[in-house]
Amino acid sequence: MNCTTNILGFEVSKLSVKKIVTSSLLDEKQLVVNTLNPHSYAEQKNDREFKNALLSSDVLIPDGSGMVLAAKFLNNTGIGKIAGYNLFFETMTQLSKTGGKVFFLGSTDIVLNKIVQRAKVDFPKVEVYTLSPPFKVDFDSDDIEYFSKKINDIEADVVFVGLTAPKQEKLIVKLKEFTDVKFFSGIGAVFDFYAGTVKRPSDIWLKLHLEWLVRFIGEPKRLWRRNFISTPIFLIDLLKCKIKKVIK
Repeated sequence: MNCTTNILGFEVSKLSVKKIVTSSLLDEKQLVVNTLNPHSYAEQKNDREFKNALLSSDVLIPDGSGMVLAAKFLNNTGIGKIAGYNLFFETMTQLSKTGGKVFFLGSTDIVLNKIVQRAKVDFPKVEVYTLSPPFKVDFDSDDIEYFSKKINDIEADVVFVGLTAPKQEKLIVKLKEFTDVKFFSGIGAVFDFYAGTVKRPSDIWLKLHLEWLVRFIGEPKRLWRRNFISTPIFLIDLLKCKIKKVIK
């Protein structure tokens, strides 16, 4: 059974989030699970390091309505949307059944402290550790060594990186070499969503596939490029790919 569908050169998972998380936590090998959405697709076109980081992921989940549309439009394949928040919550839920250690790398100390406090209530069997990295365009070898030591010292089972794309995906590639972690994932805005410092769109907007609009209204300065540059690039490439398929 083919567990992926090809969307513009990327193998995107067709599995449910529960199946992805369960299999990865039980697997002995290290697994990197990242998200793919129209914005990350557009960004990787001019960033080879980011493209390679996405391609080297063990699992790419369809993050957003755009990926669901793309799978149907290109391959007539129905897939379920899996947001980073879904991946995070399912991972924490599965770990809470047996216990485990999760390391949150990214964001501010204020956000991370809120995550720790909430997780104590929601997932009491999960040990949570955090680190707010310095703000830099790129992390050097000393940073990587420091992050890796912190992760290895607590023997983390899962590492969530919340630095937004493409920074988080590039960092995961480097950390993977120096750590012994079952599960890595870059989940960006989920840190703020779970901490409550940014409000996540309600279920009704998610069901209507309009969560992007709610987030844009809340953060127009940060998200305008994603909606008005990245999305058109993604849609144009979808159309080009479909035309090529029809011609063949």
